[in-house]
Amino acid sequence: MLRIHFTATDLARARVAPTAGPLAETFQSLQILSRCRNSLPFRAWRRSLAGPLGEGSRPLRSLLPAPGSGLDLIALAGMDPSVEAGLDTLLGVADHTMRVELEIARLPGADRGWLAALISGDLPARRVLADSLDATHRALVLPHWSRMRGHLDSYRADCARTVMDGGIERLLESLCPPHTRWSAPVLEIGRGPEVDVHLEGRGLVVAPMVFMTGHPQLFFDVGDEGAAPILTVPTLRDPLAAAALWDADREAGDASLAALLGRTRAAALDIVTESCSTTELARRLNVSAAAASQHATVLRNANLITTRRRGGAVLHTITPLGADLLSRAHAVG
Repeated sequence: MLRIHFTATDLARARVAPTAGPLAETFQSLQILSRCRNSLPFRAWRRSLAGPLGEGSRPLRSLLPAPGSGLDLIALAGMDPSVEAGLDTLLGVADHTMRVELEIARLPGADRGWLAALISGDLPARRVLADSLDATHRALVLPHWSRMRGHLDSYRADCARTVMDGGIERLLESLCPPHTRWSAPVLEIGRGPEVDVHLEGRGLVVAPMVFMTGHPQLFFDVGDEGAAPILTVPTLRDPLAAAALWDADREAGDASLAALLGRTRAAALDIVTESCSTTELARRLNVSAAAASQHATVLRNANLITTRRRGGAVLHTITPLGADLLSRAHAVG
């Protein structure tokens, strides 16, 4: 059993993240596809897949860990909802962090030479991993990402209501029964060997995940001992909610959204659910950068997206209003 010990400061600093990140979800989805063949919440998702994964996913598949171990994509790629940002983080992650994460995970299928190159900071080796993550994300997660974000937003909103009604301890009580138990000031998780973790004022980040089964898992930032540990929590435990999430028959909802915004802007809003730059938006819409910028301006003026500058580019992110509009439109189908 894992026991997480809180102080009053830890309770004050506990928070719920919007997502564990699309790349962490991607790696988890690959593990579920490979191992959890009879998992009820993901049967409809399996049926929705277009076919076998292509060669582009092979490098990532070789990093599937042995049972009982895991590769922490949150540490390697961060939790930003933008795939672009996550891939940038992966390419620039510290060699020490990469080495520790690869050594912790037992990876029987990985090429030793490639692992050594990843650890040493070899950029071509990391680009192979980034490209494989991107290809796998497009095959397994991207077709469902807008609905996943809506689901995660709803989960986070429920967490906020729980805290407002009963405080942070009420949230800890309700995280993931029966796999967790709050016995103040300790959160008990799972079974097995007894492990005690003292937060010591660092706080805790609860990161909801769709592609996750079983009990919550705790991750640490090996590059920053003072950072708050991250507790990933499965959100898809209700079979009815799962069926609705993976329902691909939403043409009526898509058509109504296109009628409201215009087909291109409706597509742009869908794309921006994972955050993207103007260049990426233009590429995926197959329009010029100027046209993509104009569509983004209209969506921003309607408070459906926000735009912020990152380096020399701008990053567009969907707002709660935009996510709610998409979620309602998809629910119509």
